[in-house]
Amino acid sequence: MKVLNVFFIVLFILSAAVQYNDPDPYVWVPLYLYGAYMCFEALRRRYIPLMYHLGFIVYGGYAVYLFFSSTGVWSWMFDHGAENIAQSMKATKPWIEETREFFGLVLLLIALIANMFWLRKNKTAF
Repeated sequence: MKVLNVFFIVLFILSAAVQYNDPDPYVWVPLYLYGAYMCFEALRRRYIPLMYHLGFIVYGGYAVYLFFSSTGVWSWMFDHGAENIAQSMKATKPWIEETREFFGLVLLLIALIANMFWLRKNKTAF
């Protein structure tokens, strides 16, 4: 689990760093850095339930919003045939950006869930 946390820390810090050209970096930089911080705390075997609950509420709530928004994942899957999200982002295709953002939130949630179970299994609570 330590290797996975190091991987997630690096991934989330790099993800935060490339948000400089995003239309809303003030949203995404803190989201990714919070995920990196939570993985860092997991490396230190610190489990702070309130911080996990906050992460679940913010990441989960935003993911649900992006899934069902008019230009979100639902639209990408059913209105646009789940077209390739690795292509370049164009203002005429906002569903690509929102789908990418959704999957970023899914990765953040996976890291939180994995760490929560790992730390609770080892009974390391703060």
